[in-house]
Amino acid sequence: MSEAIIPQPGILDIALYEGGKSKVAGVTNVVKLSSNENPFGASDRAKEAFQRAVHSLHRYPSTDHAGLRQAIAEVHGLDAGRVICGVGSDEIIQMLAQAYAGPRDEVVFTEHGFLMYRISALAAGATPVEVPERERVTDVDAILRACGPRTKLVFIANPNNPTGTMISPAEVARLAAGLPRQAILVLDGAYAEYVEDFDAGKALVEARENVFMTRTFSKIYGLGGLRIGWGYGPKHIVDVLNRIRQPFNLSTAQLDTAEAAVRDQDWVAKSRGENARMRSWLAGALAEVGVPSDVSAANFILARFASAEEAEACDAWLQGEGLIVRRVSGYKLPNCLRITVGDEASCRRVAHAVTQFKAQR
Repeated sequence: MSEAIIPQPGILDIALYEGGKSKVAGVTNVVKLSSNENPFGASDRAKEAFQRAVHSLHRYPSTDHAGLRQAIAEVHGLDAGRVICGVGSDEIIQMLAQAYAGPRDEVVFTEHGFLMYRISALAAGATPVEVPERERVTDVDAILRACGPRTKLVFIANPNNPTGTMISPAEVARLAAGLPRQAILVLDGAYAEYVEDFDAGKALVEARENVFMTRTFSKIYGLGGLRIGWGYGPKHIVDVLNRIRQPFNLSTAQLDTAEAAVRDQDWVAKSRGENARMRSWLAGALAEVGVPSDVSAANFILARFASAEEAEACDAWLQGEGLIVRRVSGYKLPNCLRITVGDEASCRRVAHAVTQFKAQR
């Protein structure tokens, strides 16, 4: 590296993000349960919209995302003027950090929180502040103690990734009310659709000026390969983000497919119901062989083992059986494996393989 050509402070402190594995050397017919994807994929209506988009590949997409924003607003009962769309919710998170945090500012998140919070803080030159959780659950009092005059952003995922745990709307409201005046509470709702009758913070966003919500099409909508997300917040924040958003950040194919997906709420309900059924079954089956997990509100469970060594050995065993799950030592959970809730056949394969692993130890 040239001594004269150096990046902005904080960037070299970013550890490269590693997504969930999708291949195992020497093993065919693998089942990927490492990225919390919908095992049923996208809805037929979404697939049809994507296919139709091929006829307009030579045209630039809209810059205002009006069709998608309106669809999101109609389905969720929101103000379309306060919706912003991005390349996954990751881009929204990155824009928030770019717009509101910089050198000498602090960005607060919990110890087992999504890795993009730290990455986005460092990329903006801000200081990441990690707050302890209480038994893998967001601790509002610990967050409030960590906040001060330099705090600009506070990120929490609810339900959280990779723990699957969540806190009540009352606790979220208490957190928002207790933040310093200059701080924004960002509610990451990537897994919100997996919780029945949950507004993911909509009411709080509309009641306050310091709360912003992010959502994604990558999970229950089955569109992880297209990278589409959205945010909802006070008009003054959305206006700021639109000033730094790339005008053509989403393609026509992304916009049209996401619009069709969000209007197909029957698919969402079906996916949510199947996930709840198999999540409960898988958690129970693993608990019976001595692998507990916290009650999950998402589309995965965080399986806990007696030690990091046992978790690593089980991961290797599962890979040998063609089952790919997620090691979460990077989230400071070295004794755990995050297992996506797949379809019934996949869940039964996982339970059988873990049972065999425990039996041979």
